[in-house]
Amino acid sequence: MSDLIEKRQSSTKIYSGRLLHVFKDDVELPNGHVTTREYIKHPGAAVMIPVLPDGDIMLIKQFRYPIGMTHIELPAGKLDPGESHLETAKRELEEEIGYKSNKLTELTEIHPCTGYSDEKMWIYLAEDLEKTQSNMDHDEFIELFPVSLEKAITMVWSGEISDVKTIIGLLWGNRILSS
Repeated sequence: MSDLIEKRQSSTKIYSGRLLHVFKDDVELPNGHVTTREYIKHPGAAVMIPVLPDGDIMLIKQFRYPIGMTHIELPAGKLDPGESHLETAKRELEEEIGYKSNKLTELTEIHPCTGYSDEKMWIYLAEDLEKTQSNMDHDEFIELFPVSLEKAITMVWSGEISDVKTIIGLLWGNRILSS
């Protein structure tokens, strides 16, 4: 057992929203002192690297309110209650970009912000795509952005793409698709 473990003494939910729940816990540190930890509970999400029939990948552009910027990202979405991350990947792919995948391969899972959230994301390679119809949420506005994987990687290294799930997904996609 690691001597780095912090032990929860008490937990208080200080905010409950549609998506996020914020907690403030008292924890005992490994040295015996007590401090507080504030963190967000998140339902988790699936991220997809859609490989289009012509070999390009589909990215999206979406305004992100907390940072006040439009970001270039891989399609992704949160898990609905009782839904597996595979089911989420299938649903979100069709909702956001209007394709279904006949071959979804789980590549990895990531924890994008461990300092303040328990969020976990599963990254999928989405191949053998069939065009359907997008069905975005009423409060979701997305611009589709097809691009070659090579160009997307260049955009990561130039700083045009700074979204962490997208960077990790593109690097995984490049590793798998270039081998």
